[in-house]
Amino acid sequence: MIRLYDTMAREKRAFEPADPKRITMYVCGPTVYGRAHIGNARPAVVFDTLARLIRHQYGADSLVYARNVTDVDDKIIAAAEAEGVAPTVITERYERHYIEDMGALGVAPPTIAPHATQEIAPMIAMIERLIGLGNAYEAEGHVLFHVPSDPDYGALSRRDRDALLAGARVEVAPYKRDPADFVLWKPSADGVIGWDSPWGRGRPGWHIECSAMIAAHLGETIDIHGGGLDLIFPHHENEIAQSRCAHGGAPLARYWVHNGFVDMGAEKMSKSLGNVVTVGELRKVHREEALRLALLSAHYRQPLPWTETLIAQAKTTLDGLYRKVGDVEPSDVDSGVMDALRDDLNTPLALTRLMALDDPATIKSSGVLLGLLSQTGEDWLKGRNPHVTVALVGLSMTAHAGVIRAENDIEQKIAERAEAKKNRDFATADRIRDELAAEGIVLEDGPGGTTWRRS
Repeated sequence: MIRLYDTMAREKRAFEPADPKRITMYVCGPTVYGRAHIGNARPAVVFDTLARLIRHQYGADSLVYARNVTDVDDKIIAAAEAEGVAPTVITERYERHYIEDMGALGVAPPTIAPHATQEIAPMIAMIERLIGLGNAYEAEGHVLFHVPSDPDYGALSRRDRDALLAGARVEVAPYKRDPADFVLWKPSADGVIGWDSPWGRGRPGWHIECSAMIAAHLGETIDIHGGGLDLIFPHHENEIAQSRCAHGGAPLARYWVHNGFVDMGAEKMSKSLGNVVTVGELRKVHREEALRLALLSAHYRQPLPWTETLIAQAKTTLDGLYRKVGDVEPSDVDSGVMDALRDDLNTPLALTRLMALDDPATIKSSGVLLGLLSQTGEDWLKGRNPHVTVALVGLSMTAHAGVIRAENDIEQKIAERAEAKKNRDFATADRIRDELAAEGIVLEDGPGGTTWRRS
């Protein structure tokens, strides 16, 4: 049985989906105004791993996984104005980058990827319902949720009244009935993206997007709602209030799962703080599967200090695993790995048990469950990536041919070295080894001959 730490309950709970044949999970996805940093990638990798576990446990078609795309936001508008382009230019560019970057980390596409700009009608309908129920009101072209109308507000974050006000994102405005009230709809100035509504031309607030999309695609109450710790308040707290009030008190989610931060020191990694390294930058210098393993190396609820040492350790671990698996076909997942993952997605323990295994087929299948070991041992150790197409990485056919020629050159050098050793010309053999090492090619002599890999 899977057990998950439920933020609402503040304890691990046995996972019992409402319908094991249609398990529903929603994870807050990207706001597409810039390249995703490695901290943004952590929830994508964590919940991709959880999705893999659920499908392994309940069946390949058991999970409906939605991850939204916020493609209308003040930061998007500002980025578009700075470039002098339409907001769609910004959102389409960075959504494309996000999909490529997450795919490179082994993150499978969600079942559903609803976009905020395509879900305006359900948002307006939910806002109208909240107004009709007395939970929201119109003021000066805005519509606001009236926090005192929901007596259970604050249950997820467990903050008192003063803390709730201090953490609210929207500044206190004179038209608010209560300082804690938050925006559901706001007016758009001329030339700014907006939609017609009963309250005038405008655009949705951030929080209403997720509530409306969850109801439209998954239902009033879902099994799992996920995201980073920073979303607990105010975003998820506000989602809960909107949805609960709109749906007659029905809970929004049965389990709330939150991942910890990635940090570059004392502070969490954040675009606003400027202490970020993007996935795109990391992909230029590191193996992508090593980046995924590094993200899984700490328990998802714990902070993860991001260092070059962490990535190097991940690559060394993968080197060892790939030497064991070769090109074997997967078999059954190891029970110890499964037990670790079922216990609140304990990936550090799962990896420890994976590394202790000896059977190549079991190692392969257990690694694949974690989103690892997608290549053959030979391809990994030689630095190849057979799953990346020429079109995906933007290489011309000439450049691709150059890669193939480079591998042929290495094999030729190894043959020349073997001939030199056969002739007891050890100086030439050592020179060839040193030249290849300077290019990042490591030679390994064994009973079956010499193999090579990229360092």
